[in-house]
Amino acid sequence: MKLLLDSSSSLLLSLLLAQLPVFTSASPVPHRRSSDLDKLSNQTRNLMKLTQELLKEHAFDSDVESHRFRSLPEMSNRSANDLSNLELKPTLSQLHADLKLYEHHFEWLNRVSKKHQHPAVPKLVEMIKEMKSLINLLHRQMQRIEAPKLTNPTPSLPPHLPYHFDVLQSSHELLQHFKLFCDWAYRAFLSLKPKASAVQ
Repeated sequence: MKLLLDSSSSLLLSLLLAQLPVFTSASPVPHRRSSDLDKLSNQTRNLMKLTQELLKEHAFDSDVESHRFRSLPEMSNRSANDLSNLELKPTLSQLHADLKLYEHHFEWLNRVSKKHQHPAVPKLVEMIKEMKSLINLLHRQMQRIEAPKLTNPTPSLPPHLPYHFDVLQSSHELLQHFKLFCDWAYRAFLSLKPKASAVQ
């Protein structure tokens, strides 16, 4: 009887050991942590959404005077064809410098809009807050991969705009330009993701 029990115990133990790899493989896989490039692309997409919402509030029936701002980043030389050839460090450095330039312009727009009591000021403040968050996140990523920090000369902008229509036109041009930038930056972050993963 004792021999039978020992045999049964041995058989049960063998079966349990045989099933161990199955139990191990069936265990849930830990959720993969989002990469920094994922976070950057998501925040850029949120900024683009805010920009589009503000543009709807600044809809114009007539043509808007363009090129009021000569100090904005140049977008005409950036195309979708360039995305696959982007290098990680120079691109992140340039995007950071561009965002700092936009930050300067939108903080100026916020000041002049407040003087005219523009209704879009709360959403503009939210947009600037999101922009600062994106700049800080991008800067941390640059430090992690030792990308150089570029500096642009601070543009000279008028201390105030005399007419409410000037504020509307300036808002429209800045938002249109920034929407193009966000769209390109979003695609750039996605295309750089494999290169960033290889570095980290």
